[in-house]
Amino acid sequence: MIGIIDYGMGNLYSVSKALERLDYEYFISDDLNKLKEAKGLILPGVGSFKDAMRILNETGLSEFIRTAANEGIPLLGICLGMQLLFEESEENGLTEGLRLLKGRVVRFPGVTASGETYKVPHMGWNRLIFRHPSPLLTNVEEGHVYFVHSYYVDTKDKDVVLASSSYDVDVPAVVGRGNVFGTQFHPEKSSYIGMSILQNYANIVEGKGNE
Repeated sequence: MIGIIDYGMGNLYSVSKALERLDYEYFISDDLNKLKEAKGLILPGVGSFKDAMRILNETGLSEFIRTAANEGIPLLGICLGMQLLFEESEENGLTEGLRLLKGRVVRFPGVTASGETYKVPHMGWNRLIFRHPSPLLTNVEEGHVYFVHSYYVDTKDKDVVLASSSYDVDVPAVVGRGNVFGTQFHPEKSSYIGMSILQNYANIVEGKGNE
């Protein structure tokens, strides 16, 4: 069973409905004892990195998430939830993240190297480009998925970038190391490609990720 972490800043409805379409059992909770019962965790997120980390720290959820990840519990961060997995963010001042993956969250500059401006946030459908194999991407096509974000992850650890998209810069779109995964886009809003990724995550939770 997957536990969806409720800290007041996640798109809980669409994520839960996606799991229902996959006929996979889940629960939504902010209770640490309840979340400890989950075989896998999803950290959704919409809004400010700084506000999200403040809530996670105040509620003890940040320590819980780090401990669970270090104990091998599969973890999937979605959108802001993916960004929270990294070391820090520049959004509204430098803020420390969960530090499960190496990298800094930075804002799209909005200006190309040639001086042309482009729209921020990065919103809409963009193509996935696979970089490294992963059980999270088994039988997933390099199609289009749905993004909504003004900040992206800048990381020198290229091995953690499983798939990227291009929006003036290379945007880490799917990340992962060990049992920790993340998608910058919303898989629950990304048609069959997103649903395939969620199904793969459910398989990982059930220990079927390498079948």
